[in-house]
Amino acid sequence: VQLVESGGGSVQPGGSLRLSCAASGFTFENYGMTWVRQAPGKGPEWVSRISHRGYYKEYVSSVKGRFSVSRDNARNALYLQMDSLKPEDTAVYYCAKNTGPASYSNYEPPRGQGTQVTVSS
Repeated sequence: VQLVESGGGSVQPGGSLRLSCAASGFTFENYGMTWVRQAPGKGPEWVSRISHRGYYKEYVSSVKGRFSVSRDNARNALYLQMDSLKPEDTAVYYCAKNTGPASYSNYEPPRGQGTQVTVSS
C-alpha cells in the first residue's frame, strides 16, 4: 500500500487549497478512504471520509460546509477541497485507507508523509 499526499501550502484565512492523494498497491475502488490531520502538539483527528464508490461522505463538525471530499476510482485518487480555511485548520494532512468499503470503517494508520497546510495571516 502506498499513499502519497500533495497540494498543501501556506494560505491566508479564508483561502482555499485542494489536497490530492495518489493511491497504489491495493484495489482502491474496494475501500473507503479517510482524510486525517494532525496539528502540532495534538493527536490525529479524522476530518472527512468517503465510501468506496463515493456515495457516502462524512465530515467532522468543525469542517462541515467548508471541506468537500471526493474520489476518482479510475485514477486511484482521493481529493479534499478545503475552502474558507481557518488558522485552526493548520496541520499535516494524511490520507488513510479504511479497513473496509464503508466510509465509517476504521482507518489504517496513515502511511504517507502527509502534506502540510498552514493557515496564517
